[in-house]
Amino acid sequence: MYSLRFTAESSANGMAERDFTVAGVPGVLWSPASGAADRAPLILMAHGGGNHKKHPAMSGRAQRLVGCGFHVAVLDAPGHGDRPRTAHDEAEIAELFRARAAGEPEGPVVVRYNAHLAELAVPEYRATLDALQELPEIGTEGPVGFWGINMGTAIGVPLVAVEPRITAAVFGLHWPDALAEQAAQITVPIEYDLQWDDEHIPREAGLALFDAFASKEKTLHVNAGRHKELPRFEADSAVRFFARHLGQGLRPAASR
Repeated sequence: MYSLRFTAESSANGMAERDFTVAGVPGVLWSPASGAADRAPLILMAHGGGNHKKHPAMSGRAQRLVGCGFHVAVLDAPGHGDRPRTAHDEAEIAELFRARAAGEPEGPVVVRYNAHLAELAVPEYRATLDALQELPEIGTEGPVGFWGINMGTAIGVPLVAVEPRITAAVFGLHWPDALAEQAAQITVPIEYDLQWDDEHIPREAGLALFDAFASKEKTLHVNAGRHKELPRFEADSAVRFFARHLGQGLRPAASR
């Protein structure tokens, strides 16, 4: 088992932030500043393509979750954040930019590249979960959730499909091509976000991925708007989802 090594620590706005590495993979753990050592459920998150573990979308979601009493952890995906890009990363990114400039569909490139990143990231997340559960404030008995949109869904679906410790998940905004078979292995409660006017992911594709999940409890949240116009209130809905499924006894999230 790999050990977790903390490399930096700070605190602001009621949230403790601890940078760490597990087997050389950089991550961040956010906890309530007033009780970072208190036992609480853990939410694993994965960031979107081209972003990093501390992107405002990640820290903003973490602030909401920590305000409800959760611990939250995010890793830099391969080739993102503090991790170097490989020649394969550079080639796929160049192909994505070429397709975008030519007005060609981005989906085939994104699906292929994200599937490659997921193959690398899933074992990293499982090793990190092993290490995080060694911390007394998390432990092996507490519930674990997962939250990832876009590339976070590409990593999260295969992760949740093979990781029995994760018992609730929030996904959204991805193609079904490389994920439908793994989604069919997921039976835990899920919440799924879809943009009705997504210029990259046809609504039929988004609906097909939602339909593929074998979960008896699954909720589809559809909003008008383009790919990057997912309403911020969906983050609040996700926090309520996790509090409902994982957070008995947690304090309610403050409205922000």
